[in-house]
Amino acid sequence: MAQYSEQLDGLFVALADPTRRAVVRRLGHGPTSVGDLAREFPMTLPSFMKHVRTLESNGLIRTVKSGRVRTCVLNRERLALVDDWLAEQRRIWGERTDRLEQLVTDPEENTQ
Repeated sequence: MAQYSEQLDGLFVALADPTRRAVVRRLGHGPTSVGDLAREFPMTLPSFMKHVRTLESNGLIRTVKSGRVRTCVLNRERLALVDDWLAEQRRIWGERTDRLEQLVTDPEENTQ
């Protein structure tokens, strides 16, 4: 469970930055070279590479070098961890709001 929590922490840290979220969104359309990705953002290539390294170190993307071109590929399985966590949170909060609604709509039944 602790490892799962650490993995989620890293994923959320990586996704906390709008540039990195934009990179993930763009890679959702398919693999793209680092150079093409970097051109979409108003920053130097070394600054952009820090974002790529953060995404890669947290397993959200992988990079493959072919000759002089480094291509980024989205790791959709890693995003599934976030989706699983969100689904669990929706279930938990759905149950809590259902109980709250029951308390509010039928208070006499709950005072016994």
